[in-house]
This record gives sequence, structure tokens and C-alpha cells, in this order.
Amino acid sequence: MKKLFCSSLAGVALLLSVQMQTASFAADKKLEIFSYWTSGGEAAALDALFQATKRADPEIEIINATVAGGGGSPGQPVLKARLAGGNPPDSWQTHPGWELRQYVQANYCEPITDLYKSEGWDKVVPKDLIDMLTKNGQTYAVLVGVHRGNDLWYNKKVLEKNGIKVGDKMTFAEFFAAAEKLKAAGVTPLAVGDSGSWATAQLFENTLLGTVGPQGWTDLFTGKMAWDHPKVEQAAVTYGKMLAYQNADHSALTWSQAVKAVMEGKCAFTSMGDWTYGEFAKAKMKDNEDFGWVSHPGTDGGFIIVADGFPLAKGAPHRQEAITWLKVCGSRDAQEAFNPLKGSIPSRTDIDKSKFGPYHNWSMNSFAKDKLLPSCVHGAAAPAGFRQAFYNAVTTFVVDKNADRLVKALAQAAKEAEMAK
Repeated sequence: MKKLFCSSLAGVALLLSVQMQTASFAADKKLEIFSYWTSGGEAAALDALFQATKRADPEIEIINATVAGGGGSPGQPVLKARLAGGNPPDSWQTHPGWELRQYVQANYCEPITDLYKSEGWDKVVPKDLIDMLTKNGQTYAVLVGVHRGNDLWYNKKVLEKNGIKVGDKMTFAEFFAAAEKLKAAGVTPLAVGDSGSWATAQLFENTLLGTVGPQGWTDLFTGKMAWDHPKVEQAAVTYGKMLAYQNADHSALTWSQAVKAVMEGKCAFTSMGDWTYGEFAKAKMKDNEDFGWVSHPGTDGGFIIVADGFPLAKGAPHRQEAITWLKVCGSRDAQEAFNPLKGSIPSRTDIDKSKFGPYHNWSMNSFAKDKLLPSCVHGAAAPAGFRQAFYNAVTTFVVDKNADRLVKALAQAAKEAEMAK
């Protein structure tokens, strides 16, 4: 009888031990994702990815480690400090090209080339994009969406009220004519929110492309064209002219608050990437009815890529959950859910276009036929040092409007960065 009792106790203890181990295992199924998607449209899109991950594995507990701040300016120092300190998130938001390369060179990422093969991504993601994620034959991130950086958005009703029509393309002369008309009517022509310097740097980036053209852009970032070339100075002068039409409170606003000013009809235009679309969508505004878009003046034929991707951290605390996350990010279903909310288009080419509205189809058509160009402002086209110098030079220009000083600062920064290498 005593043996039977002891045997029963042992059985109960074993059962409790198994249950505790199972509970502990489930509790350990966490996933920490680092990003800076905190505005309305961005947060909704990120949540779509989280929900898709929960469907893939309901036991995963997701830790949303977002750091507010457009362009990642506040978030990136936090991320780099964590990586350098051996405390990585499982995966983090990054851009292809130079930005991803810095993490790879520092040995912070694990290659995911095998996932491209097992998930079939190598057959549905354009090779040019995969190349921007690849170093020494290994691929290090999966792209969940591709933004177009060089868009000019406008409040359709404000323009109609002032008798302004926007065609399929826009020149700088047409923009300035519209701006004069709006200013005379008491409407602020251009909304800028540069409390984070990246937003006005992007306005200059778009204006630079509109001046030098796609080939000039490539030549600048490969060292074939000097940064003190007359065309760069011309771009600076044009940029200064555009700033004369911006809102007086630009330095107090974020990029999304500038978009809100366009929504409310306080301003007519804003030059910004198509994460702007997510703000319009969140506000229930309709394509071609409440708002419209066109390529930033002079940039028709070019597509500045601002692609969002996620790598696998080397030594990820929750490696298997991170792999589940990456598989979800690269999946067709998740990309079809994420991108309509975010404003971007899928990195996959096999998606159902009927699930997307007029803007997205316009962007997809541009993506298919236009010259794809890496963004400097968002870390793809140049090393981090040049990117920061670009920000600094633009910030100084916003105050002094000295085009000569701007191009000399960029030329010096390019020399120091040795971008051609």
C-alpha cells in the first residue's frame, strides 16, 4: 500500500513537472520586433504583420519594441547600442543597401539564404532587390514592402477650388505657378514637417533627382559625378525656392502632422514617400477623390526605393520565433494585408493587384517600368557618415539658404566617405 502511494505521488510529481516544463516552454515563445512604425497608418500595418504571425503560431508572445520618430533618427542609436551591447531584438526594421550592410559587416545578422530557397522567394522577388540584401553570396533580410520615396501628394479639393489641375507629370515651373496661385489665395502651398531633419532632407533628395535625373543620381552615388557639379547647385537653388512656400511652423511638426495639414486643407501639397498613403487610408480618405498624387517635379521615370526589411539577429534570443516572423513577412498573404495599410507595394511580384487601389497600382506600374534608385536619406545609397553629412548640410541650408555652402559640404562628405568603393 505504501509503495502504491509513493508510486502515485511520483506520478503526480512527474505530471506536474511536465506541465511546468510545457508552461515554461510556452512562456518562452516570445518574439521581440524593433521598429519605428508608430504613426496611425504605420501602426496599423505593423499590427497586420503581428496578427499574421499570431495566426502562424498562436503561442508566440510578441514584444513590440517600437521607438517613435520618422526615418528612424531616434531609433537607430538605440538599436545600435543594443546590438553593440550583445542585447539584440530578434529582428528589426532596416533598409537594404548600405544600412543593412553595416549590420552585416558588424556580424550582427545571420544569413537567411536558405529561407529564400525553401520559401520560394528567390522566384518571386526581383533580383535587383535581392542583390541589395546580399553580400558575399549570402542574403540577410526579407523585404515586406517597397515604398516610392519621390511622390508629391495634394489635397484634391483645395486644388479644384483654386482652379489648379495636375496632369500625369509635373515640372518645377508648373509647381511654382501653382504655388503662387495658392499663396495669392491665402493657402500655404507646401506642407513640411521637419522636427526630424530627415523630412526636409527628403524634400531635397527628391528635388535633386528631379534636377540630375536617374542617370545623374547613379553617377553621384558611384563617384562618376562630383557633388559640386553645377546641377547639384541648381537643385539646391530650386530646393531653396520650394522652401519659400512651406508652412511657417514646419520645424514644430512631424512628417505625419504635415500630412494632416494637407488633409485638413491648411496646405495644398507635401513631398513625401508613400507611407503618406497610410495616413490618408487611416483617415478614410479616398484615392483620386479626397487626395491625389504625382511624381515629385522632374522625377517621372525614376523610383526612389525606400524598402522595409527584417533580418535575423545573430544570437537571436528567440531564434525559432524569429524565423516564423521572417516567413510571415515574406509570405504573399501578409504582404497583401500589410502594404495597403502602409502605402507601400509588396516586394513579391505574384500578388493579386485587384486587392489594391488606384495609388498602389500606379506605384506598381512605376516599379515595373521606371529606373529603381536607392534612397540616400533612408540609408540605402550611401554610408551612414555621408547620410549624416547630408542631413547636416540640408539643416544648415534651411537656415542660411547658401547653395554654394551646401554643395561644398556634400562634396567634402563624399570625398571622406569614398562611396565609389
